[in-house]
Amino acid sequence: MVEQVSETLTWLLGLNLRGDDLNAGHMAVRAVVVFVLTITMIRIGDKRFMGKSTAMDVMLGIVFGSVVSRAITGNSPFIPTLVAGLVLVLLHFTTAAIAFRSDRFGRLVKGTDRLLVRDGEIDWDQMRKGHVTEADLREALRNNGNEPDIKKIKAAHLERDGDISIISE
Repeated sequence: MVEQVSETLTWLLGLNLRGDDLNAGHMAVRAVVVFVLTITMIRIGDKRFMGKSTAMDVMLGIVFGSVVSRAITGNSPFIPTLVAGLVLVLLHFTTAAIAFRSDRFGRLVKGTDRLLVRDGEIDWDQMRKGHVTEADLREALRNNGNEPDIKKIKAAHLERDGDISIISE
């Protein structure tokens, strides 16, 4: 029975074929399996993994997508490729858990925020280090529903995810 299931999966997924020999049917079945398994892997991770988040989270999303897509196209062996995707998600989960418990480690892997404006005064050094222009700052004010008067900002931070948060007076 187990051998018959294994043979059926091998035939459906084209596990014994090279990438060039996969047909549309094999790739369609692989796409369904990869879709279901990657949804499961993402659920093992956390909600931020594929949302707007830090550079570490974005990097994982890009690498994860690149790795698991190879399982569909047959550019890498199917099962080991999905295992590699799972390992990436587990590494991200572990890194995030350590960063939660260690502020120093969190700053290392996720970066830090920058205080761009304090009491209406722009900190040009922090603006330069964060590659933020005054136009970027005014855009953030408008996006937050504030009038673009920097003098009325109590604080503006360049957050770790790249957003600029504004605290008005």
